[in-house]
Amino acid sequence: MNTYHPFSLTTPSTLMIQDWAQTNQNNKKVIAGFTTKNGGVSQKPFESLNTGLHVHDKDADVVKNREFIADMFNTDLQSWVFADQTHDNRVQKVTQRDRGKGAREYHTALKATDGLYTNEKNVFLALCFADCVPLFFYDPVKSLVGVAHAGWKGTVKQIGREMVKQWIEKEGSNPSDIYAVIGPSISGACYTVDDRVMDAVRALPVSADLAVNQTAKAQYQLDLKELNRLILMDSGLASEQISVSGLCTESEPSLFYSHRRDQGKTGRMMSFIGMKEA
Repeated sequence: MNTYHPFSLTTPSTLMIQDWAQTNQNNKKVIAGFTTKNGGVSQKPFESLNTGLHVHDKDADVVKNREFIADMFNTDLQSWVFADQTHDNRVQKVTQRDRGKGAREYHTALKATDGLYTNEKNVFLALCFADCVPLFFYDPVKSLVGVAHAGWKGTVKQIGREMVKQWIEKEGSNPSDIYAVIGPSISGACYTVDDRVMDAVRALPVSADLAVNQTAKAQYQLDLKELNRLILMDSGLASEQISVSGLCTESEPSLFYSHRRDQGKTGRMMSFIGMKEA
């Protein structure tokens, strides 16, 4: 087993958050992880474990790939929930009645949503990625799990803060009980942005100095993972409650698709989280 803190490569197809896998006080076991590009049936340029139904791959192949992942955890794909991601900061609570939405057909996905959470067992949340930052959330006391999609737009719109805010205000979470994992994404050295993006970064209520390196006039390397970490800390999470993956999607072509590296013609990895009754 290869370990990439805080993930472990448990199969060629999945990186798992092992620290969350223990049974919680409500007798639920958390299943949380991030897929690689390996082990599926999709053909080039989506070779091979593409999980995105919106990238012009064959739908039947994508569904087979998703079923393969669901089967790995002895779950039915019909218990999984997907979203129509729009690079915004809308967070939605998911319940049993949402199971199966977007799982086999894109048009049934939860509309205009980039963050999902649930407190119900056997509801598995899934979002798709090809460079953007996956954010994972877990409150073992309130038995809450969640996942969010944070590209640069979702990051500057503070989708991570929105998740924490909803858990505190709607679910009664204590910030000291919320844990977050920031998953594989394009990293600072590989991600150059211009002043249009930086103007939005500069408008944030946190100092982004630790996340930005100016390389030329109007050219900046932006570490979205670090920026999300800073936002989560400003939202009430302590540094030790946040773990960050060092994996870069752009620079790991054997593991990941990358929208930027592959010039837009590529597949999607999937973040996933849910609770099974132990």
